[in-house]
Amino acid sequence: MSDRGSFLQNGCAVAGGLLLCLLLAACDMEPDETGADHKRAALCDPDNGSLILPDGFCAKVVADNLGYVRHITVDKDGDLYAALRNLRFNLGGIVALRDTTGNGRMDRIKEFGEAPGMAIDIYRDWLYFGAEDAIFRYRLGQALVPPGPAETVIEGFPSQDEHSGKTFAFDEQGRIYVNVGAPSNACQKQVREAGVAGQDPCPELEQHAGIWQFPADRTGQSHGDGRHYAGGIRNAYSIAWNTVVDSLFIVQHGRDQLHEFWPEHYSETDGAELPAEEMIRVDADTTYSWPYCYFDSRQDSLMLAPEYGGDGETVGRCAEFPKPIMDFPAHYGPNDMLFYEARQFPSAYQNGAFIAFHGSYNRGELDQVGYQVVFVPFENGRPAGDWRIFADGFAGDGGAVKSPDEAEFRPTGLAIGPDGSLYVADSVQGRIWRIRYLGDTDSSRRPAD
Repeated sequence: MSDRGSFLQNGCAVAGGLLLCLLLAACDMEPDETGADHKRAALCDPDNGSLILPDGFCAKVVADNLGYVRHITVDKDGDLYAALRNLRFNLGGIVALRDTTGNGRMDRIKEFGEAPGMAIDIYRDWLYFGAEDAIFRYRLGQALVPPGPAETVIEGFPSQDEHSGKTFAFDEQGRIYVNVGAPSNACQKQVREAGVAGQDPCPELEQHAGIWQFPADRTGQSHGDGRHYAGGIRNAYSIAWNTVVDSLFIVQHGRDQLHEFWPEHYSETDGAELPAEEMIRVDADTTYSWPYCYFDSRQDSLMLAPEYGGDGETVGRCAEFPKPIMDFPAHYGPNDMLFYEARQFPSAYQNGAFIAFHGSYNRGELDQVGYQVVFVPFENGRPAGDWRIFADGFAGDGGAVKSPDEAEFRPTGLAIGPDGSLYVADSVQGRIWRIRYLGDTDSSRRPAD
């Protein structure tokens, strides 16, 4: 015991008075530089970079004002790479970031490439980048910026005005799975017009609205060389391979404008609350329900789309398609997903799925919501409980805004660092957070509850 500690203890014993003990104890309350407070101050921002997190977690802003950041990835040394994408202004490329001081902030920032892209990931010492019409890769080395030119892995994807981002995932057998989104909302004969029927069968399903599989290490491939792995998927910006069950999972962007185009069947509230965003375990050679159906979480059923004769009550042919394994609120905009296979977070998080929701923009006059990162516990390849909000506070203003333009931040990318930290990217200000687990500071609460 230190001299100061002995004095405090002896002083209390001699005085024998509670008041004096309290006064002496108050004088002794210096910060413990080796304790939890010092550790948190070194690793986290005082306000967690504006995020709201479960007990025991904290966040630090590692980079800011990077531009229109989409997906991100982190290499084994902690270097970070972010895809940039803004189609309106034709802005793109890749941002490479490194912390050279060890203070947790990315102080060396370099840009390379020019193409707008949604997806980026590291696989077998190669940095893969998904542009609008091709998948490229760069050989990684010791330098922060890859020294060589990009190699074209896959090109020749069909052109499209909607859902053009080429997101992807890798399995453990050296294959890449590429999302080719639908070029429309509901495969109507005239795109996005009220009361117009859908094309039946939908010709867009031949080259779009599905997942294609390719060898990951082969260059010079074209879209037509790939295996049409699964179809009937409107758009899967959130796509991830689950190594525990050796299977592909996606969270699909649901269709829009049920009320605007079919007000005789759907109220404004229906349009805001339908359809659900669907988590799907993607099985090979399987066709899912887009554009013929949408999922109604209130009825726990796939329902026939109005473009194909639906009225909000009819199931029809939709009984023939696989249901999602989990559903989320309408229009939340799932933009990235990963399975947590690291060990820093508590056991309740092991092998579960984190999903970055970009937030809604089409809930009519109702508040726009959903700017969150959520967590789904998994067991044996299926959700093992309800989804829960993991990181909130992105939008500001209590989490609800009238327009996405009012949102301070919008989550769009996720990555796991070499120490098991979770990185989250934002597309509004180009901010990236690093979320760590420091321990449960409230013994009455479990971190995953």
